[in-house]
Formats: sequence, C-alpha cells, structure tokens
Amino acid sequence: MKILRNTLYITTPESYLALDGENIVIRQQEIEAGRLPLHNLESIVIFNYVGASPALMGACAKKGIALSFLSPNGKFLARITGEQQGNVLLRRTQYRIADDEITSGKIANNIIAAKLYNSRWVLERALRDHALRVDQKRLSKVTGFLVNASKNALMAGSLEQLRGLEGEGAAQYFSVFDELILQQKENFFFHGRNRRPPLDNVNAMLSFIYSLLAHETAAALETVGLDPYVGFLHRDRPGRPSLALDLMEELRAVLADRFVLSLINKRVVTTKGFNKTVSGGIEMDEETRRAVLLAWQKRKQEQIEHPFLKEKIPWGLVPYAQALLLARHLRGDIDGYPPFFWK
Repeated sequence: MKILRNTLYITTPESYLALDGENIVIRQQEIEAGRLPLHNLESIVIFNYVGASPALMGACAKKGIALSFLSPNGKFLARITGEQQGNVLLRRTQYRIADDEITSGKIANNIIAAKLYNSRWVLERALRDHALRVDQKRLSKVTGFLVNASKNALMAGSLEQLRGLEGEGAAQYFSVFDELILQQKENFFFHGRNRRPPLDNVNAMLSFIYSLLAHETAAALETVGLDPYVGFLHRDRPGRPSLALDLMEELRAVLADRFVLSLINKRVVTTKGFNKTVSGGIEMDEETRRAVLLAWQKRKQEQIEHPFLKEKIPWGLVPYAQALLLARHLRGDIDGYPPFFWK
C-alpha cells in the first residue's frame, strides 16, 4: 500500500515557492520563511496568485508531486502534472469504456449507489448518536428514500436515469442536512447547496473541502496511471477532471460532509472567521483556512478498515485505494469496480 506522505498547503497571500537543491523554499517578500525537503511531500496546494518558480514546478512534475493552484477561497485554477504514469494500454481501455455508455454506465451505477448508500449512513449515524437532538421522523423518511435510491442506482439503465436518481437523492439528503448541525446554529445553517460563490458559512466550507478532495482524487488517479479528465458519469469538458469528480462522489458525504460538520459542532471554526466578498459570496479568512487545513490533515491520518480490501488504512489513502481498484477493474483483474461503502 502506498505510504501517506504530507500535503503542503500555502495560504499566505504573499508566499512564493522556489527550489533550492532538493528542498522547497517558501519566501515572503524576499525573506525565507521556511524550507523542507521535497521527498517528504505528496502534494502541494497553493491558495494565492503569487505562484511558484519554473524550477520547482519542473521538480514536482519529475518527482510525481501533485502541484495545484487554487484561489484564496478554494476555486481550482491550474494543475501541474508530469509524465503520464502507468501503462498506455490502461488509458486506452479507459477511453474506450468512456465512449461506451453501457460499459461506463455499469461503473457509474456502482459509484452513485455507493454515494447514496453513504449519504444514508451519515444520517443513520446522526439518528443513532443524537436521537434527542434531531428530527427523527424527517431523517428516517430520507434514509428510507436513500435505501431505495441506492438499490435503483445499481439497476439504472442509462446515464440519464442515473443522474436523475443521483439528483433526487442529493436533494433529499441536503433537505435534512441542517439537522446535523448541532452547535452554533445561529451562524452556521444550511438552507440548500449554493456555490460560485457560496452564500453562507456552511457552503463556503463545503466548497473548500470538495476542492481539496477533488485535488487529492485527481492525484490518486494519475498515480495509478489513469487520466483524471476522462470520466464515466461526468462527461468530457475542457479543464474539468471528470473522472476525479466521478470517484469523489462516493466520498463526499462520509469524508467531506462529516468533516465540515465536525468543524462546526466541535467549534473548530466560528463565524468571526468568515467574510462577505464584494460579489456577495462568503469566504474564510486566512486564520480559519489554516485551522481547517490542519484539521483536514489530522482527519486524513485517522485509520479505518477499508470495506473491500479488509485492511486498515488512513482516510487520506481512500482516494488512492479506490483509484487502484478502478485501475484493476479496467485491466480485467477484478470483475467489477468495488465502490467505497461506509458504515
């Protein structure tokens, strides 16, 4: 199993990254603010517009270190990748399957079935742990809907039908998401999913964490030799990592959503860390972003037992494990793609 190394997050607006030998150097206004060896890094995520030196970008590409540039509020800007990893035959198989709606639909069915299943269990966990603090009737009604939707997703006969099931399931799940917010409800509330820009504190955090998860899923797919831009459910669109968006669907509720809820309910974040922009959107300030990233790194180190592999791995390796299983399926090593079912 792949070793989980570190992700370097650069959040200060004036930071510039450069290369010195085998070390990455962080400079702020020509002053060295820190350095660390490249071999300790799995990926680098930069949340500013200053950037990195061409030498560093080249070194990251050569060493397989994922380097992504995001805006300060988490919007994806660009990604540096090096030489394609893996067997060209694997990628050719991926492209052929992506062009075949029936074959790609079988993989997509599994992914969405797992997404709906996992969304259901996030609600079931809330019913079990906080029965006296949530609307049990509302949550139970939605979990029943998601049980049937997950089963129907496995049998969906077309991608259009599958997208309809996914959309209905997501709408039901998010209709009771506010019930899962148990603390700071006067400042952290959820009245529906919104983005570009997010209009409240909860949506701002969800969009931010989804961006991080997409980055890590794309890096995992590249590591196993797959093209993150050619998907099975999300169709081709220039600049969109469609396969990464496919694969992260099954992890949204159990990894990203539960993490955001924990930040609120454990008071890791407070309303003071959020600001309204000129456009009316909400974004985190630098201090809050740092706290969120630190907590995200800790969450990724937590151990779970993978439901298919039956071995303990950190949460941070789950995207890689799923990418590896998908690659094995495409090579014909396993009959079907085993999605991540969490409970």
